[in-house]
Amino acid sequence: MPTLTLPGAEGRLAPYTTGAPREFPVAKPPFPRIALAAAHLVADPLAEQDPWLDVRIDWDRTIAFRRHLWSLGLGVAEAMDTAQRGMGLDWTGAQELIRRSLDAMKDVPGAVMASGAGTDHLAPGPDVTVDDVIRAYEEQCSAVEGMGGRIILMASRALARAARGPDDYVRVYDRILRQVRQPVIIHWLGEMFDPALEGYWGHHDHWKAMEVALEVIADHAAKVDGVKISLLDKEKEIAMRRRLPEGVRMYTGDDFNYAETIAGDSEGHSDALLGIFDPIAPAVGGALACLSRDDLQGFHDILAPTVPLSRHIFKAPTRFYKTGVVFMAWLNGHQDHFTMVGGQQSARSIGHFAELFRLADKAGLLRDPDLAAARMRQILAVHGVS
Repeated sequence: MPTLTLPGAEGRLAPYTTGAPREFPVAKPPFPRIALAAAHLVADPLAEQDPWLDVRIDWDRTIAFRRHLWSLGLGVAEAMDTAQRGMGLDWTGAQELIRRSLDAMKDVPGAVMASGAGTDHLAPGPDVTVDDVIRAYEEQCSAVEGMGGRIILMASRALARAARGPDDYVRVYDRILRQVRQPVIIHWLGEMFDPALEGYWGHHDHWKAMEVALEVIADHAAKVDGVKISLLDKEKEIAMRRRLPEGVRMYTGDDFNYAETIAGDSEGHSDALLGIFDPIAPAVGGALACLSRDDLQGFHDILAPTVPLSRHIFKAPTRFYKTGVVFMAWLNGHQDHFTMVGGQQSARSIGHFAELFRLADKAGLLRDPDLAAARMRQILAVHGVS
């Protein structure tokens, strides 16, 4: 196994030798849990562009990664925050991404995909009204449905700015849910992922906000497939899960505690829609294969080592987790470069990348240790470590 020099605590350098990649069980869906991976975007580094301002996408590699996820039995959550929605990917690019992914899905029997519809083409501002937000949601929902897609109803920065209280949230979601053709997944994205969403549902207290969300869901249960809450708090997720109307799923958005919430308890379990499932997809497929044969111990044996990796990738400032996701894709050969839309590859330090490398290795997720070590040496050299 390859050995390389990595920075550690306080920047001290030390040798590190990788282990062997882990072999995970394989099974085909349906699984006992629905598992959607929010998939990342592959930038085109050779396109003529201003990398902080322009969106240039390598469509072949981007779609190839979706095929990789489907091959492992996972569904795809498309054009979400993991694809840098609102942090590089605009609505025009998101529509193209959704269209291309839907076209690719036609060639994959049994493939599952849902796509983000929000209001990100409407810039928040003092002159934006709740009616403007409604029209923006209607436009994006109509576009996704017009392409034949299922909707993930994304949280709205414009609504968070325009709303004067919980009643405005109820009004907006009531209007949109009455119009959608198929049940949607509602995404409650916490402020740790996007500071502009502070106070969503009209309350800064998450427990009070939950009451508003539950009211909306109860009033439109037939139009809600499920809700994803991304608060990184398992107690809040479990409490909300136990109060959902019959038939409405809880999709865990807890990248810190997903193994526990997916496994569930005597009162129920969560399904999953997670950004961390992008870099750890082989392990997720293996864990779900274990659940398919009622091997709960095997499920935990596979996922437990991935949790420290996930907590590291999603450490504060959490919104920069996408950088770690793309870094993993580069280490594992899914793309030939480590560049991102909006220049977001610069959002984490070399110390962060070094620890990510170690944790990914300990989880058995470096599928070709020689390639991963060679690429790690490249980024180390750029940072003056030889």
